[in-house]
Formats: sequence, C-alpha cells, structure tokens
Amino acid sequence: MGVGDGHRIVIYDGAGLFSAARVRWLFRLMGKEEVAVLDGGLPKWRAEGRPLTAEATPLRDRHLTVTPRRDMAVDATEVARAVKLGTHAIVDARASVRFEGGAPEPRAGLRSGHVPGSRNLFFRDLLRPDGTMRDEAGIRAAFAGAGVDLDRPVITTCGSGVTAAVLSLALERIGKTDHQLYDGSWSEWGMFPDLPVETGPAKDNLEG
Repeated sequence: MGVGDGHRIVIYDGAGLFSAARVRWLFRLMGKEEVAVLDGGLPKWRAEGRPLTAEATPLRDRHLTVTPRRDMAVDATEVARAVKLGTHAIVDARASVRFEGGAPEPRAGLRSGHVPGSRNLFFRDLLRPDGTMRDEAGIRAAFAGAGVDLDRPVITTCGSGVTAAVLSLALERIGKTDHQLYDGSWSEWGMFPDLPVETGPAKDNLEG
C-alpha cells in the first residue's frame, strides 16, 4: 500500500471511531510509533466540508520495518491467570445486553455472558455525539462509572478484538500505559466450555 518507514500514519474509518482504533493498534503491535487516528473519522471530515476525492492513490513499494510488540496482547491463558489472581482490571467494550448475557452472540456457537470479574464499558460511551473521543475528564469519568480500577493494569476485550482497541486508545489518551488487549476476545473465550463465564451485571471477582 506504499506505507513504510519514515511515514506518520493517520487512520480513519467511515463510522467515526470504530475499526480505525484496531488498525492503529495493529500498527503499534508491529512497532510503529507514529500512528494516529483521525478523531471523528470520515463523518466529521464530511460535516466540516473538507475536500474528498474518488481517485485511487497509486501504490508504490516501500520498506516497512517491523519490530513486534508482544507485550501489547494477551491470550486466553494469560486472561484466565489474571481472573484467578485478580491482578488486572478487565474491561469489556461490548454493549451491556451482550455483556450480561441477555442477547445471543452474533457468532454461532458462542456462549453468552462475560469473563468473570470483568467490567463493562460500552465503547460508544467514550465518544461524543459527533463521534469524537471525549476529553480526559470524560474518559476518566466513563471508566470510573464502569467501576474500573485504573490503579491496576488493564486488559481490554470485546467481541472480536476490534472495539477493545477503542478502550485501549482511550487509556493512552489519559496517559495510562500499562494495558493490554485480549486479541481473541469473546469470539475465543465464549467458544471454549472449560473457560468460566458469568452473566448479569458486573461483579467483583471473588477468586482474586
């Protein structure tokens, strides 16, 4: 795609702030630091009357150096350990009806509910009506309202690892660096019958 070393990368999507955060996280996972998300995405760009084009940019080869950041992601085993020991605040970005198990999962074969001891912060609660991210005070208030202990390291999760990245981006916006994303998220956790599941509103992890 012509993206390579020396570029500052700006990512946007058509929803405002949805999948762009995940793409940014993937670039960061590859060791790229100069990566930003266009706040409000294409809808805000259009609303401000900024220029648009239907022409495709020609692709040119460019070298991209990759240095994996394996500390940014956790797997199911690491999440299960965090649940048992109570070492992390686990935050789920799905809508509350899915978190609480009140609606079937959109992916076939998955159980309903959430990772035991996790908290629920719907990713849209971090956004203003125009699709831009709330300021630092608003972000902190959203996490506090969800009962998230930001003094602990944080693991973000969701349905498939996409909107969890919105939570991760918000954490970076407030200067919190000790957070990781559960890449398998509920599409993995909900698939394995041996992994514990809770339903209903968030509650404290009694094992921790």
